[in-house]
Amino acid sequence: MRIAVGSDHAGYDLKSVVVESLTELGHEVTDLGTSNATDSVDYPDFGAAVGRAVANGDVDMGVAICGSGIGISIAANKIPGVRAALVHDVTSARLSREHNHANVLCLGSRLTGTQVALDCLAAWLDATLGEGRHVGRIEKLHQLDELSG
Repeated sequence: MRIAVGSDHAGYDLKSVVVESLTELGHEVTDLGTSNATDSVDYPDFGAAVGRAVANGDVDMGVAICGSGIGISIAANKIPGVRAALVHDVTSARLSREHNHANVLCLGSRLTGTQVALDCLAAWLDATLGEGRHVGRIEKLHQLDELSG
């Protein structure tokens, strides 16, 4: 699978671990930055970059990381076609894929420990997109994208 990963400076260390894990799992990873934890950068730039990569079809899925995960998830969700989900545990990660068909996983490096983040990533990647009642709800999300475009 092709996966874009991006973070601001606060998420850089966790991003590095996520990139390493995804690579070890055999995924094709596109690292959209940032390149270090010391130079202050703006999370909207990296959330939007991950969102655009997903929405444009350059990658299949994305992972976006900032200090809390909140700002970068807001930025990613501004891109039509993106369903970015901020998760804090395995259950929310799994349900974001199953129920909401989330195509961008967002993590907060200051709020989520490394092992929990990796467990969330694994659950998210392993989850199956829900069918049935979820499909109609996802279609409504698509309609909201069209309204904002």
